[in-house]
Amino acid sequence: MSKPSSRAGSGARKSATVDAYVAAAPVEARAGLRRIRQAIRASAPGAEECISYGVPAFSLGGRPFVWFAAWRPHWSLYPVPRSLRRDARIAAYEASKGTLRFPLDEPLPIPLIKRVAKALSAERRAAKP
Repeated sequence: MSKPSSRAGSGARKSATVDAYVAAAPVEARAGLRRIRQAIRASAPGAEECISYGVPAFSLGGRPFVWFAAWRPHWSLYPVPRSLRRDARIAAYEASKGTLRFPLDEPLPIPLIKRVAKALSAERRAAKP
């Protein structure tokens, strides 16, 4: 017998596209995923959507720089940019250098998500391959 996944949508981890990942997520997580996706898209012009490590991501120059996902207790945004790790707005959420978690039962901090996406985009552009 397999262990139950902590992923919000049982079909989400097998998704080939971001649209499929969002569609496979539970109804209560979909609107948040769409809002995170829209916030990242608005903050990182020229970024392309992809699936990386089984979750939605955005890439620049073919290299992912930000990931997002839905899990049973929270939405996640990966990673936390170096420039923002000590930011007080980040400290209001469960965070590590690799993950920023937003509870499913609280409003998403869209301005913070945009700030994170913009910082990660700038880090990726500065680290040209």
